Formats: sequence, structure tokens, C-alpha cells
Amino acid sequence: MEAGAIDWSTEGIVGRREKYYAASQRAFMPYRTPLIFSRGKGQYLWDERGQQYLDLLGMNVCVSVGHAHPEVTRAAEEQIRALQHCTTMFYHPVPAHFAEELAARMPKGHDWVVHFTSGGAEAIDLALIMAQTFTGNIDMLALRNAYHGATFGAQSLTGISGFRHNVPLLGGIHHIANPDPYRGIFGDDTGAYLAEIDRTIRYATSGKLAGFIVEPIQGYGGIIELPAGYLKSAAQKVRDRGGICIVDEVQSGFGRTGDNFWGFEAHDIIPEIVVMAKGIGNGFPLGAVVAKRDVAESLAKKFFFNTYGANPVSCAAGRAVLRVIDQEGLQANSLKVGKRMKAVLERLHQKHEIVGDVRGHGLMLAIELVTDRMSKTPATEETAEIFERTREHGLVVSKSGTDRNILRMVPPMCIQESDVDRMEDALERSFAGY
Repeated sequence: MEAGAIDWSTEGIVGRREKYYAASQRAFMPYRTPLIFSRGKGQYLWDERGQQYLDLLGMNVCVSVGHAHPEVTRAAEEQIRALQHCTTMFYHPVPAHFAEELAARMPKGHDWVVHFTSGGAEAIDLALIMAQTFTGNIDMLALRNAYHGATFGAQSLTGISGFRHNVPLLGGIHHIANPDPYRGIFGDDTGAYLAEIDRTIRYATSGKLAGFIVEPIQGYGGIIELPAGYLKSAAQKVRDRGGICIVDEVQSGFGRTGDNFWGFEAHDIIPEIVVMAKGIGNGFPLGAVVAKRDVAESLAKKFFFNTYGANPVSCAAGRAVLRVIDQEGLQANSLKVGKRMKAVLERLHQKHEIVGDVRGHGLMLAIELVTDRMSKTPATEETAEIFERTREHGLVVSKSGTDRNILRMVPPMCIQESDVDRMEDALERSFAGY
């Protein structure tokens, strides 16, 4: 091949990946045969053979305002022609403007500051260090079934064994019962989950906490919403022990839930630290820790450096994402289209016994599949079959959860009501026979 040319043949793409990718990067392949994408536009994707798909995954929730959005593309192009990278040891206006705009999206009356990273796991690690440094305490609470990332700190906070490597992870992390009304150990008894926090603090910690990290809606864990009143009460218990509240908005932020710009806003609480990534840059590598100034200042005398944190091209894209969300009314669209999509899932629930539960809010939706609704036995094999069929019928969804029995739908927020009929037809065909 000519130097610099790209081999778009299916055989060439698969062969190079198999030969040159490390096993750790080859492992995350959801389908039985590779799905290769060549281009995208809005809520649609095309594979290397030209087949179109309705993207209900948003490239793992990274594409928030649509594939190849012209406003995001224009902003990135303008910046990349001027300067591709500027490390934070030097100054550049674009990241500073973006930090100001992100701070303006946070609850009023607080002094918010921003630290940009290259992605979510990096941001989680920084939030953990910040909490421990600010409080002077070590012990952290996290939820079972939570996913926070694959780095040592983020992996240690993750409560799913499939993402925890068989190596020594960080100490001082205590996973508490997940308040899941469908599958949790205490059912829908919110008080019992809160009491478990007290027991964990009493028996598993020194009695002093660095903090509590939580997703307002668990993403990879299967779109599990926190019950009303839980987060506010849990945070108070943690604060009473000297800790702070870290909210992981990597999947739930930027208007995706529809009702609010941030998932935590539905819980009458203001966290000390908010972690964001994925949709923040519409696919550009970018993450951020937004913290109250007094918390962030605890690291003023210590060096924490991200080589590509605050990259001006990524930050230019991030600024464009905020503008597009406002200009195109994508938060309101998430609520409107999300309601129609959820109605489709509810109809599947009524029609197919294999659907055990439907849940979610806005454009964070999921259906959990079970072999029996009474026992709630995960229908792992059946989910794998249905998942393959969704691809055959032109949908891209996620197979998620500890038992891989949950179909998760988190599309770009530009998805339209007209797409919902196509989604329903494809899902009905995929569920045929179940």
C-alpha cells in the first residue's frame, strides 16, 4: 500500500487489529463479529459496507450533540489550524473561557473551579486525591454495581468484579449496598440502604471519611436511578463523618436526563466535587473535575499534571457542545424523545415476558431481561441473541450490567421523535420469538 493510505477492507481492518492490538485493547468487543464504522452524522452511523444504523449508544455516551456536528467540527477546525496543543504550563484563552462557562452551569452561590483532564477515569483519580487531601481522611464509600473507570483509583472505586483486575487495588474503599429497587438486597426500602451506610462506617472504617462517590444514575451498571431522598441523606451521613460528596456525571450530565442539566439536581443536593467527561467534548478526549474552590485549593502545593488536559482543540469542541445544547434545545429534546422511547420499552415489557424491568429518565434508558419475572434470573444468553438481532435490524445498543442481561440506550441527544418508530420496529423484530 502507498504510505499513509488506509485499507478500508473488512479483512484488512480486522487483521491489523488482531495482529497489532494488545489483548487488553482487543477484549472489549460486544458483537460476535466486528462492527466497523466509516462515518456518522447526527444520530446515524454507517459501516464500511454502507449500511446505516440508528445509534442508540452514542459511542458509549461520548457523542452528545450528534456525530460530525458542524458547529463542533468548525470550532475544532479553527483551533487546530491555529495551535494543536498548549500545555497548561503556558496560558491559552480557550480552556480558560471553557472553565468559566462550565462553572456558570453549576449551582449558583458557590465558587467553582475547574481542572481539565484527558478523560473520565483520570478525572475520577483526581477527585479521589482531592477528597482525601482536603479532608485528611482515607476511607471512601462507593456503591456496588457502580462503574467509575479502569485506572487504579477509578477501578478501586468500581463495584463490578468484571472491571476489577486481579491485582492489589487501593485500600480504604468500602462498597455499600446499591439502592436498586428492582434487584437490590433491600428491595425498595430506602431506609434500609441508608442504615447500611451507618453499619459500614461503624464496622469497616476508622469512623472518619474522605467521601462518598456516586452516579446519580448508574450507567454501565444498567441505568439504576437513585431513589428519592437517598443521596441527600447519604451525603449528610458522610459529611457528619468529615467527608465530602463526589458526583460522577460522566454519563448523566449535560442535559441527558432532560429535567436537569446535571443528574444530581434531581436530588436536592450540592456536591463538593463533580466529575464529567464523555459527552463534554462530543467524542474529543476531554474530562473535567469541577470542585468548590476550598476543596480544590487543598492541592495548591502539590503537582497534578495531565499532559493533554485543557488541550485547546478539545476545549474548543467542548465550548461548541455547550452552545449547541442551548441553541438546539437538546435538554428539552432529551426529555421529549426519551418519554416516547420509554413508552416503546414499556410496550415491550407488556408484550414479552422476558422483559423484567424498564427504567431510566430522559435519554438514559434500559430494559433488563430475565428468564422468569418472579425469580428475576438474568437472561444472559437470551440477551446476547437479542442484542445480535438489534444490529441486524439497524440499531446500535449496549449490552450492559454485571450479568450482561441489560440493553442500555443512551443515544445522541439530537435523536428525533421520527426515529422512535424505526427503533420500535427494530426492537419488535429483535424480540420476535421471546
